[in-house]
Amino acid sequence: MFQKILIANRGEIALRIIRTCKEMGIKTVAVYSTADRESLHVRFADEAVCIGPPSSAESYLSVPKIMAAVEITNADAIHPGYGFLAENAEFAEICTEYGVKFIGPSADMIRKMGDKITAKDTMIKANVPVVPGSGGLLTNTPDALKQAEEIGYPVILKATAGGGGKGMRIVWDPEKLEGEWEKARAEAKASFTNDGIYMEKFIEEPRHIEFQIVGDQHGNVVHLSERDCSIQRRHQKLVEECPSPFMTPSLRKKMGEAAIAAGKSINYEGVGTVEFLVDKHRNFYFMEMNTRIQVEHPVTEEVIDHDLIKEQIKVAAGEKIDGKNYFPKMHAMECRINAEDPFNDFRPNPGKITSFHSAKGQGVRVDTHVYAGYTVPPYYDSMIAKLICKAQTREECIRKMKRALNEFIVEGIKTTVPFHKQLMEDEDFINGNFNTGFLNDFVLKEESDS
Repeated sequence: MFQKILIANRGEIALRIIRTCKEMGIKTVAVYSTADRESLHVRFADEAVCIGPPSSAESYLSVPKIMAAVEITNADAIHPGYGFLAENAEFAEICTEYGVKFIGPSADMIRKMGDKITAKDTMIKANVPVVPGSGGLLTNTPDALKQAEEIGYPVILKATAGGGGKGMRIVWDPEKLEGEWEKARAEAKASFTNDGIYMEKFIEEPRHIEFQIVGDQHGNVVHLSERDCSIQRRHQKLVEECPSPFMTPSLRKKMGEAAIAAGKSINYEGVGTVEFLVDKHRNFYFMEMNTRIQVEHPVTEEVIDHDLIKEQIKVAAGEKIDGKNYFPKMHAMECRINAEDPFNDFRPNPGKITSFHSAKGQGVRVDTHVYAGYTVPPYYDSMIAKLICKAQTREECIRKMKRALNEFIVEGIKTTVPFHKQLMEDEDFINGNFNTGFLNDFVLKEESDS
């Protein structure tokens, strides 16, 4: 087992990893930018190293600075969390060259799943259903028009190196294709320094359902059931839950088997997520694989009573997994609390938190790195907390979430708490009648005390 792990990340996920490491008797090293000097992950790690100014490029994305921190602290492993360098194959390779264990899959595995065209080809060979689409990257407008005609409108353009909805455009007719393709390319280039674009059939009224998998260094891969991540705004998840209200035992069995096949096709090592689109007829299609821990991993932890960070660390140290698939014993739901103004187009709202009270009680969990007096910096992702509730049934879970949201108090900045309160009162949401386009027609009612 590792003696000391450096966490190459910030915020709530860094603190989350530190907690598990402490429980496992492993020393921790936090790295931080000058903007994060007062963050709790810095306070609770055994050691902390400042790696640069607020800009991510000069701190959390700076491989030389992170490796220098590894060297001066004698860490023998790196946990990348999610975002930043978590799915960077070159970083994983450098860790190996330095003799430091990258807690995650190998560089080769990351590359196979990081490029969506390669991932799709891999899934086809593994007999995992994929969305009909272009056989490769689009090369020019005539090529794009020809592919779209063969696939059939509507189509969706996607960045091959993409994520988080960047470089993604839906096209409903040929007249709009060229303009949308150019916009997608420009956004992909700016976000990923790669303007490669491919095309798929746009699945109407889809659910976004993902399966948590774990693979070890001995060829074993299991799944830990599904999460429904269909409540999204501009391809960004806001609410996740397990089990999915759309799931059936038969569908879970088929999707679980497909997720395991996806992992085994690349001899996957570590914790990962296989993401699917599921149409209204319950046909499912591989979308992508995330080769890291997910923001929404607590949902799975709560329904199967399993520490996924601990599992990641044990697998990275060479331990075998138990070989069993896990199924939800309860219902869990996560609301992402972001420093955003939901009444002003969810505009980021960084600033000083003057008062903070997190919800508590049986079956309520809050993962956060903020506190009263903490200043939310404007340089990073706006998420400040995750509120997770679990109960015996979905109905009970929603009632518990409503109670917890009413107890969740953040003053000094705007947050998405009012949005979540209204969502939990929506009849269609309560009845499980939603898909990834649900929030397109969701209208927030102004609240005098918001």
